[in-house]
Amino acid sequence: MIRRHVRTWLLLIVALVLPMAGYLYVGSVIYDDLSVVKANCDGKWVGFTPAAFLVNGIDTKPFLMPTYELVSIPSRDSGFSLSSWLIPSATATATGPTVVVVHGLGSCKREDRILLAAGMLHRNGFNVLLIDLRNHGDSTIKNGRYAGGTREYRDVLGAWDWLVDVKGIAPEDVGLMGFSLGAATVLIATGEESGVAAVWEDSSYADVGVALRAELARDNYPTWFEFAGYVVARLESGDDLTSLSPARAVAKLNGRPIFITHGTADTRLSVQYATDLADAVRAEGGSVDPWIVPGSEHVAAIVDHPAEYEQRLVGFFDSAIGKPAG
Repeated sequence: MIRRHVRTWLLLIVALVLPMAGYLYVGSVIYDDLSVVKANCDGKWVGFTPAAFLVNGIDTKPFLMPTYELVSIPSRDSGFSLSSWLIPSATATATGPTVVVVHGLGSCKREDRILLAAGMLHRNGFNVLLIDLRNHGDSTIKNGRYAGGTREYRDVLGAWDWLVDVKGIAPEDVGLMGFSLGAATVLIATGEESGVAAVWEDSSYADVGVALRAELARDNYPTWFEFAGYVVARLESGDDLTSLSPARAVAKLNGRPIFITHGTADTRLSVQYATDLADAVRAEGGSVDPWIVPGSEHVAAIVDHPAEYEQRLVGFFDSAIGKPAG
């Protein structure tokens, strides 16, 4: 009788443990797919600097920035040093309006579109700071993963602190700009730091759960593996991917300026997220008029419509943090 009970309990344990182990294993595969950062910007944009870069189909000569400084900036989290390029305005003062530009997952400050955005701002008088987030580019590499902005936002705020405390730039003169998952990161940073004056986001997600379920469906995984991804992230990296989100962040803007842009043909992050973010802004009494770009793929509006992109970008920051002198 005792043996029979033991055997029954063992079978029950096996019946429970094996499916759970399989569930978490698939979760670990998903977590790797979505969070692992390829080293050295995935081998792309080798040799690109503010003074020398190319963008397919665009004459970059007007956007080159011959004078720049390589600087190392501490994150708000100890132990992370952020490799950055500080590009001073050619016409305004070093303490004038300044924009921090942030790359996306697996990218870095050398990316062609990041440099193009910086060039657009620079030639219109802005100081620009380009940073490599943790585990990216030439910044500190620890676990080689991206945490959806829930940790990286403190890198962005470390850069903001450095501009304000070290370079002496007034908080109201500093804006943030981000692309893709870098857009999610700057949105979270703005929500967590009331001193950030304004934010431009290009092709962010809104809610991590919605985005993760869409990723799972796109890769032919059942969407009920969403929870497994969260559990594995906690177990492997200590990351709570649900702790912060862009949609909840924009609800904390309290009237601060935000610009939202997204392409209708985006197959990486749905254009619906732009609508979701705008709705979240308006729900809290804010005002926003998203630029939804017909036919543009993920973060492609800047290369599909460079003149209009520059006009909108400069116009937004001129209004939000002040038109540079000169």
